[in-house]
Amino acid sequence: MPDEENRLRHLPSVDQLLRTDSARELRALVGIKKLTSIARSVTAEIRSVIRSDQGFSESNGDFAESLLDEAVKRMEASARREKQTGITPVINATGVLLHTNLGRAPLSQAARAAMDEAARYCSVEYDVDTGVRGGRGARVESLLKDVTGAEDALVVNNCAAAALLILTVLASDGETIVSRGELVESGGDFRVPDVMANSGTRMIEVGTTNRTHLKDYQRAINSNTRLIMRVHPSNYRIVGFATTPSRAELSSLAQKSELPLYEDAGSGQLRDLSDYGVRDEPVIGEIVDSGVDVVSFSGDKLLGSVQAGLIVGRHAIVSRLRKHPLYRALRSDKLRLAALEATLVAHQRDRAHEEVPVIQMLSISNEDLELRAKNLVEAVVQSGSTLKLELVSGESTLGGGSGPTSNFATTLLALSHPTRSAQDIEHQLRTSTPPIISRISEGKVLLDLRTVFQDQIAAIQTALSK
Repeated sequence: MPDEENRLRHLPSVDQLLRTDSARELRALVGIKKLTSIARSVTAEIRSVIRSDQGFSESNGDFAESLLDEAVKRMEASARREKQTGITPVINATGVLLHTNLGRAPLSQAARAAMDEAARYCSVEYDVDTGVRGGRGARVESLLKDVTGAEDALVVNNCAAAALLILTVLASDGETIVSRGELVESGGDFRVPDVMANSGTRMIEVGTTNRTHLKDYQRAINSNTRLIMRVHPSNYRIVGFATTPSRAELSSLAQKSELPLYEDAGSGQLRDLSDYGVRDEPVIGEIVDSGVDVVSFSGDKLLGSVQAGLIVGRHAIVSRLRKHPLYRALRSDKLRLAALEATLVAHQRDRAHEEVPVIQMLSISNEDLELRAKNLVEAVVQSGSTLKLELVSGESTLGGGSGPTSNFATTLLALSHPTRSAQDIEHQLRTSTPPIISRISEGKVLLDLRTVFQDQIAAIQTALSK
């Protein structure tokens, strides 16, 4: 006990810790109030370690100084962790283009500039020509009509909100018919049955998981039916002994039954991207042309913009959605609308392959990726790094619940080390500045440059050279 009390006397006080040079630098990072809280926690941790007799021997030099050094290290580490819990820029070297955990679609330069300009005062609900109140998102809605061919359009804050609004307005007092094979669950716990339940509509399942026929829908229609719903299976596919009615067939049935047909299309492909390897993803304009009355899709997937729920369809239906009180709770803010407008302009001008990052990344050939990887390897080798670097063939993926059968040939940079594990290398890359997010396979760290911007290559080179 006397030894413990003697060691505790050398424990730095909170005030002493806050007077260190390190603390003065950290104040600008987290603020004095938070730093004081961290300092208290650190001293409590060290006090607990001393009492448990699990470290901090007095035999090594100046014991008080060593305790202060340890406290400073822990304080710095805690402050860094505090900062990292917020949103921070990262380098996506996973090869997953629409990585949900990393923000899905990266924004174009034009979209980023538009958000910056809208960050102050802007004409979000003001008509500059007339000087009176204007419609929120009017330009975005006009662009959506132009690029999809729909009669009208509306924007809400995400695709789940779009589905909730449509189901609430069109079917809350009755039944909605949907195929069992389309009762999907996607990322972020979005489940079609749950959204339908919260909208107030009664879900009527028809068909089986793998086969649903037009007659299944016909038999389910009754006086309580308000809507026929079609859901694109974004993150999975049913293959083999499977069938489902075409959009045209469902559209014809809906018209004969005087019911609206709604499709949740998911990924929001505005142009056919099959030349780039994207398969089984519907083009929104083709859905509209097939006779579907109202369509919802995402803004932050293949459209390549911010998270948003985009709704296009017949004017009579969209007008009902716009007038419903729920729309006000779900509508978009000025920054989202500004980014969407800039991105949609690129699609309208047929310049998405040059200006929208996700489309640009899809268009990069494997030959170009191999050349980039080779140049990076040469630069790292010349730096004297002890890492072993290899080029291996692999595949990039869309991610974000889009195109699960779409894979894109790529050249991967495989990293290994004679004495360090793949987990250690991955951790060091992930905790570098900026963080580099990679993946591990067969004991090696893999970097896919398809999802790395050109101006980020230097940062990867520096991290690998260290």
